[in-house]
Amino acid sequence: MKSRSYSTKTVTPADIKREWYIVDAEGLTLGRMVSKIASVLSGKHKATYTPNNDNGDFVIVINSAKVRMTGKKMTDRVLVRYTGYPGGQRKAAPKEIIEKNANHLIEHAVKGMLPKSTLGAQMFRKLFVYEGAEHPHTAQKPQELVTEQLNSKN
Repeated sequence: MKSRSYSTKTVTPADIKREWYIVDAEGLTLGRMVSKIASVLSGKHKATYTPNNDNGDFVIVINSAKVRMTGKKMTDRVLVRYTGYPGGQRKAAPKEIIEKNANHLIEHAVKGMLPKSTLGAQMFRKLFVYEGAEHPHTAQKPQELVTEQLNSKN
């Protein structure tokens, strides 16, 4: 009987090497930027991607207040949330959300693209969003995510 010449390798948490990436959100389109960030957080850009493991990398987003949306979405789009109480449905435009807390718009979009499970929550914890250009993660020496990839239409 012939034996297999290969076997599927599973990545254990000890084998995972996490990188740090930084994204400058100034002038980038929200949806394209966030979809790339979500794939990096979940580890889909690595050859060792496993759907049931969190082998993604850390992502830092700076200048979150300067992100853009195409068309009139910044003023005309309506984002709905619910407080949990009767009559507690709240509606807001992205422009209002940025004025209150600029980080919340990016966090909300990324969270919607990650799995709705404890694994997705674990991936979401590796996202750090800052309104200004400074961040406290310089010791991790983050690499820049390529801006051309974030804004391209392919």
